[in-house]
Formats: sequence, structure tokens, C-alpha cells
Amino acid sequence: MTTVIDLTAELAKLTMLRGRTPQSTSADRAGTAAQLGPYRDGSLFTGKFSGKGAWERHMKGDELVHIIDGSAALDIVVGDGPIQSLPLRAGMIAVVPQGAWHRFRSPDGVTLMTATPLPTDHIRTDVDDPRQAAQEPG
Repeated sequence: MTTVIDLTAELAKLTMLRGRTPQSTSADRAGTAAQLGPYRDGSLFTGKFSGKGAWERHMKGDELVHIIDGSAALDIVVGDGPIQSLPLRAGMIAVVPQGAWHRFRSPDGVTLMTATPLPTDHIRTDVDDPRQAAQEPG
């Protein structure tokens, strides 16, 4: 079965979450993100926000991230290496390796779409290095 998603229409339904933090709740994020549909072992998601997201990782596969509008820094930890901060802007795609801790920071706002394997581990405390914190499944 073929699934067709009108991304422009779906994005028009969303509002920008200003001042996102790792502690932002589901209620805070309501109307700012959407699950567009299933994809492989996860789902397609989209969101609009400024601020800093929680650290997360996906143990069942790589995550594909497409920056649709705006810009963000992708902070990522691969293995035992140092934290890298990769600048992303509209039109760019990043592939986050399976199991790599990562988060997005966007002071001015970003609109993105992801193909995300599930489940996702999160760290909902504001820490500089995710390897020093406890994770929350789901």
C-alpha cells in the first residue's frame, strides 16, 4: 500500500514551540509536532521549535533528519568520542547513527522532519553530556 502525505498541509497545522527545554512536557509540545505515519521500524515525525531538546538515542536503527526551515545545531556523541556540534540549515539532511546520543539546539527556530526508529531513549534533565545522566525509555 502506498501512503501519500501532504507535508505542506501537515506543517501548516503546527505552531512553533518557543523556548523548548529538555523538561518540556507533552502538554507544552501539543500542536507543535506530529506523527505523520509509520515508517519501517518507527515513524515519520515533524516539529517546529526553538530552544533545546532533550538528549535522545535510538537503539534499533539510524535516524534520518531533514531540516525543512530555519537552522539548528545537532549535538551528537558517537561512541566514546567527544560531543560534536554540527550546524544544520534548511535543505540539509543528517543521518544520526544507531545508538548515538543526540539533541537539537535552535535559538531562532527550526522546522524538521525525521524518520525515527522506535523506541527512543530520552534524558529529560538539562545535562551537557548524556553519558553522565540516567535515561528514560519511550
